[in-house]
Amino acid sequence: MALPLPPGLTQNEVAFLAEMEMVTVVPRQRLDTIDLLGGRTPQLRPPHRAQLPLWLALLLKKQRRANIVPPAWMHPASLAEIIHRETKEDPEAFSAPPPPPSRALYSQPGTARRLNHHASYLDDFSQTQDPQQQQDPNSILSPPFLPSNVAESPAGYLPYHWLEVAEALLTHAGDDMPAPAGEVRSLLRDLVEVRAAKMRSSTSALEGFGDAWLTLRGVGAMELAENRAFLAGLVDGVRKIGASAEATRREEEEEARRGGEYGGDGDEDSDEDMGL
Repeated sequence: MALPLPPGLTQNEVAFLAEMEMVTVVPRQRLDTIDLLGGRTPQLRPPHRAQLPLWLALLLKKQRRANIVPPAWMHPASLAEIIHRETKEDPEAFSAPPPPPSRALYSQPGTARRLNHHASYLDDFSQTQDPQQQQDPNSILSPPFLPSNVAESPAGYLPYHWLEVAEALLTHAGDDMPAPAGEVRSLLRDLVEVRAAKMRSSTSALEGFGDAWLTLRGVGAMELAENRAFLAGLVDGVRKIGASAEATRREEEEEARRGGEYGGDGDEDSDEDMGL
């Protein structure tokens, strides 16, 4: 008999999905294109950079056929900025996710706009000079599918799979880090502790009934997987307590109403007995 699976993704499943993130590599050997389910990989020609899935980049790194360029948000200065923002500037909210990438407009040379920034710009976005970079007007970018871990990604923002990507790069490509791996691990550990404490303290908003809500904007995939059971149990407990309180309130109102009716009949009977 198979055991029931827990709701949502497990931590191992989230780490597996994070290996589909695109990262930047510097090849050390020539490599032709490879046909994958997501399409063909670019040709690797040293020393030109290329973007590959994380799992393939780690494989080439283990074979000493490529080096991985760490994303900008993994630099110590960027991590220190994020920690300062989450502890000093806005200690109650999580860091905002990375903004959508920008792309130059072929119809307006010298200008660029963010993808999916406004519906009226969709026609301009599709008019890029390179036909291979044309955007589908019906496609909407969301954090899990943004190129947030490539070398060109902006600093100061945590991507959706930031914790999984950082752990994989520090474990298998520690020598490619922009600083000693111990320094980066220390900053990441501080950031994990800050965000975990913020996650626990933010659940106090669910103690109220009615309009209580909790925003998870900027929370990573691994953080959601780790706290899903806790948050789901907390919400279910609050729901049960609210339902019990509502049932008790209705019972008290019903008893008060019945008591008022019985009390009124008793007064009328006593008046009749007294002959008034």
